[in-house]
Amino acid sequence: MRKSTTKRDPIVSLSDVHVKLASRAGPVHILRGIDLTINAAEQVGLVGPSGAGKSTLMMILAGMEQASAGRVEVAGQKLHAMTADGMADFRRDHLGIVFQSFHLVPSMTALENIALPLELAEDPEAFAKAQSFLCDVGLAARGDHYPAQLSGGEQQRVALARALVSQPALMLADEPTGNLDQATGQLVIDLLFSLTQKHGTTLFLITHDEALAARCQRVLHMHDGLITEQK
Repeated sequence: MRKSTTKRDPIVSLSDVHVKLASRAGPVHILRGIDLTINAAEQVGLVGPSGAGKSTLMMILAGMEQASAGRVEVAGQKLHAMTADGMADFRRDHLGIVFQSFHLVPSMTALENIALPLELAEDPEAFAKAQSFLCDVGLAARGDHYPAQLSGGEQQRVALARALVSQPALMLADEPTGNLDQATGQLVIDLLFSLTQKHGTTLFLITHDEALAARCQRVLHMHDGLITEQK
């Protein structure tokens, strides 16, 4: 049985989270004791240099990597105690994820890509909901187009719609405009902020762009596996 969350519950709660990997040169400490709380509907930006541990932190929140130590709770679920199957169900039910690469299924149309997570959840209204989100990202006329027939910006808008169509508790966005030109990236970012706000979705945005991070309600700075500053 899934535990529900309320507006009073934090969506993200991390306590003393470490990630340590073995290497020939000895253990490599990627995360060195992260404590973090993110509340419902909050917009949080994370900035820091390459290699600081930003993407590893996001993968921990997504349940795609396991912490070496510490407590990880997202949307009321204890990720550190979940099975692989439980983690897959968790991601489907609670998370939306947008990466720098679009990760669309090439053999599916834009509409089919957006509907996919709802179909996996056996939602009878999958395509009706997907069509609504297709309209929200300004691609109502492109639903029958395949990814190869779409521009990079259009593919990322489809990916954004797919990430939000299940109305997740938490949206994770890792450099979502990294493969786009400035004008197209601005359009995608505007949609990301407006749609997460519209649906009350908590946003955790990883970026190298300080100005972009400043659009969030709170900005975290990461260096050498630690959150070093919080605004």
